[in-house]
Amino acid sequence: MRWITGFLDSPSLVAEGFWLDVTGSTRSPRRGDFATLVPAAGDAYLRVQILPSSPPRTHLDLHVIDVTATTVEAVGLGAAVVGDEGDLVVLRSPAGVVFCLVRWAGESVRPAPVAWPGGHVSAVDQLCVDVPGNAFDREVSFWSALTGWARQASDLPQFEHLVRGAGMPLKLLFQRLDAGVAGMHVDLACSDVEAEVERLVALGAEVVRRVPGDWTTLRDPLGREFCVTGRSPLF
Repeated sequence: MRWITGFLDSPSLVAEGFWLDVTGSTRSPRRGDFATLVPAAGDAYLRVQILPSSPPRTHLDLHVIDVTATTVEAVGLGAAVVGDEGDLVVLRSPAGVVFCLVRWAGESVRPAPVAWPGGHVSAVDQLCVDVPGNAFDREVSFWSALTGWARQASDLPQFEHLVRGAGMPLKLLFQRLDAGVAGMHVDLACSDVEAEVERLVALGAEVVRRVPGDWTTLRDPLGREFCVTGRSPLF
């Protein structure tokens, strides 16, 4: 794996302007259903996609040198192929999380966090995979084997990390759910949680829950949940 991209899949265009403002990016020309969120500098790692029949969700693309060979590897590890277009293969993980394999196009420069008026900085830097407890260990093992990133325990028993590969723009965090279905959401890191939450609410987000000093869960204008965390966005 040479790069990783986060996709925000939506049934309409309603939230696209919101995410452009959240990330401080500009939107590329559309290519069919999707467009790229272009950072001020560095290589893009976030995209938006319109899927009229799908609820708002998040998925990831893994950029690899050999899509066919990596597909065979992923299936051997427990994934199932949903669609195959040659240089784009859609799969489901063992727990049912949608992801894609795409051909690497030379991306290598991780964008820096964005500085906002008032002085704080933030960045979308993590995808959190939400997994029911009975599928948790197998799911984390699957992603560790597929990415080549080592597993790392968290201070909280319901979370586990993978150690991000050098230069990669997104981390992978896994959260153990008591109930529900597997999915994925975006996390932002920032230097000031309160200032970042205030900024996002002004853009149209809604606060769902707060864990003072650690993180705040919000919803975007389409109801898709994401989190703002107090982790350092600097690298």
